[in-house]
Amino acid sequence: MMATKKRAGVFVVNLVCLVAVCSAIETPQYTVVHEESEFEIRLYRDSVWMSAPSPLQLSFQKATWDGFHRLFQFIQGANLNFSRIPMTAPVLTTMVPGAGPLESQGYYVSLYLPVKFQATPPLPLPELNIKPHKFASHCVAVREFSGFAKDDKVVKEAQKLATSLSRSPWADSTPSDSSYSIAQYDAPFKIVKRRNEVWVDIDAPDLGCKSVAVAAY
Repeated sequence: MMATKKRAGVFVVNLVCLVAVCSAIETPQYTVVHEESEFEIRLYRDSVWMSAPSPLQLSFQKATWDGFHRLFQFIQGANLNFSRIPMTAPVLTTMVPGAGPLESQGYYVSLYLPVKFQATPPLPLPELNIKPHKFASHCVAVREFSGFAKDDKVVKEAQKLATSLSRSPWADSTPSDSSYSIAQYDAPFKIVKRRNEVWVDIDAPDLGCKSVAVAAY
């Protein structure tokens, strides 16, 4: 009974540290190159993430849970190096574009690798079906929102960002094959002051941004 309680306690500690609630948690580096009331544009640096595809899952919430479950196993040591990797933020769920606006053919869930592992990512166990993903330096339009990121809410927030961009100098700067991503920074049991973001890749050479193609999964 004591051992069971101890294991449960360790799990709770790990859960508390899942998303952006532990001190000194690492996040990908970026520079804000434009800011206004409804969105900002960030220039992200080159980085390496670990990604878990969910190609047949049409629910954002279910895809996020499935992908993060595999990524969490990976950082807890389910890799060929037996490395335990610190949690980072955000957990990024990206839509694979479908036939029409905001229609999905599936998702992939990504987790930024700490600086220590950027050059040589540990190899995940094959059964996890995850792989490293190179996030090339480019600009992202970002809209922040609060609350829980649920299926209907993320679509509405993505539409709001699209509307804001349509009224801006970057109305035609979104690549035709672009998709939106949802970045989540908080653990699931945090109730208030939750931080979420909608990300959309944009081409904005006037801001020093490089063109970028959507990754194929």
